[in-house]
Amino acid sequence: MGRVRLRGLGITIGELPTGRNNAITDVPGVCVGFSTLVYDEPGADASQAGSEPYSVRTGVTAILPRGHSHADDFPTAGYHSLNGCGEITGVAWVQESGVLMSPVMLTNTAQVGLVRDATSSYGAMHLEHGGYWLPVVAETYDGRLNDLRVRPIQPEHVYQAIDSARDGPVAEGNVGGGTGMICHGFKGGTGTASRLVETTVGRFTVGALVQANYGEKRSLRVDGVPVGRELVERGSQVLGDKDSLDVAGSSIVAVLATDAPLLPNQCRALAQRATIGVARCGGIGDIYSGDLFLAFSTGNHFSRQAAQTIVLEAMPLDTLGSLYAAAAEAVEEAILNALTQAETMTGAHGHTVEALPLAALVEAMRRYRRL
Repeated sequence: MGRVRLRGLGITIGELPTGRNNAITDVPGVCVGFSTLVYDEPGADASQAGSEPYSVRTGVTAILPRGHSHADDFPTAGYHSLNGCGEITGVAWVQESGVLMSPVMLTNTAQVGLVRDATSSYGAMHLEHGGYWLPVVAETYDGRLNDLRVRPIQPEHVYQAIDSARDGPVAEGNVGGGTGMICHGFKGGTGTASRLVETTVGRFTVGALVQANYGEKRSLRVDGVPVGRELVERGSQVLGDKDSLDVAGSSIVAVLATDAPLLPNQCRALAQRATIGVARCGGIGDIYSGDLFLAFSTGNHFSRQAAQTIVLEAMPLDTLGSLYAAAAEAVEEAILNALTQAETMTGAHGHTVEALPLAALVEAMRRYRRL
């Protein structure tokens, strides 16, 4: 069976309708781009990798809240950590100011610093107001498939991810920062989804993009079905890399976007609901897991150069519940899209991580009458 998105298997998550592309880019103005590095070297460069061959399986993901606009117009934003064994640079300023002043960049644990510096340099080269001085860069660990002795990401790869960012459909699975990631013992990576919400003050979109790299096989759940347990106990022939990092640790980063006008504290509350989507898929926020979530609202506008009072809008309290539901559903489906789209990968030291077996997934869902 070829790799497809979750809905291509006939599996529907939640009650709310999706946006046109079922992606974070359904939020008007939001663009996503990637730089993906997949190659093998014989190890000739002793200064980097000794005499052994090495494999590169990594990349960079760029999320641009207002596309390629260089205007001094920042969205409001908020942050939540379910468990903090991870890193997002610049988040202290997001919490202090309540606004997001850079793209959101995703990469691997070993190269957060380079991606942060290159993102700052990109802003200095392209933005009239001075650049991204405190860029937001998040990471998850890809050291099982990507040889961390090598630091292959260079500034040009960061620039490529930003320059290639587009709206419309978004690539998933083994792309960008998600290239070398493992989720619930299977090949994981990048996933996205969206939801449309009707409220008393208008119709809005909530979109999510995740870099999924966490969880045990047995804990994987799909629409409430204990798929991981079913696969393990029924002896599925394809259960992922038997000696892979199959623990509750590792990490997931989720980025939520919405065009609903939210105050910073409302963005923080929206980010917090990503925890529900992760939990529905079987994540528990283990002590060695970096479960870090960021939400931003393009429905509000904040100028750093403003010479007068800035007026922000806020959603009525009674409308927030529907946005929270949308966030939980979008994150849940984004994780599952990462799993169903990711392909089997062989990487560092010959380790192979198998893709989630879709035929076995469909069989399990049928046993539980979900199809």
